[in-house]
Amino acid sequence: MSKASDGPVSRVEVITSVQRRRRWSTAEKVRLVEEAMQPGMSVSFVARQAGVSPSQLFAWKRRMLEGGHAAVQADEDVVGTSRVRELEKRVRDLERLLGRKTMENEILKEALNVARPKKRTLPLLSWSDPTDGSR
Repeated sequence: MSKASDGPVSRVEVITSVQRRRRWSTAEKVRLVEEAMQPGMSVSFVARQAGVSPSQLFAWKRRMLEGGHAAVQADEDVVGTSRVRELEKRVRDLERLLGRKTMENEILKEALNVARPKKRTLPLLSWSDPTDGSR
């Protein structure tokens, strides 16, 4: 009869504490993506070595390639989504402010129209021309 320890040994990792998600710096993401793009390397292998999910590394690679492609195609810098959201919020705030100011302007115009005294128009008197000879 063989012992249980005679066979191949597999490593088991026991997680005993709750940890937050790891935050990867931009430089680390770029390094991992570039490493995965080297000849003979695979995204899954690099991800396993770094302790990151392969799907996460694939997502970083896709974003990097799309962003770079978009930048080259448009001949412009790529702007991060957080900056885009920040600018969209600012535009919404400015539009709201502009709407308020436009409404205030309309109210003030109406108030001025009500407050101005109406100009009375006098009927034009008909003056006869003395050279005309009609008298």
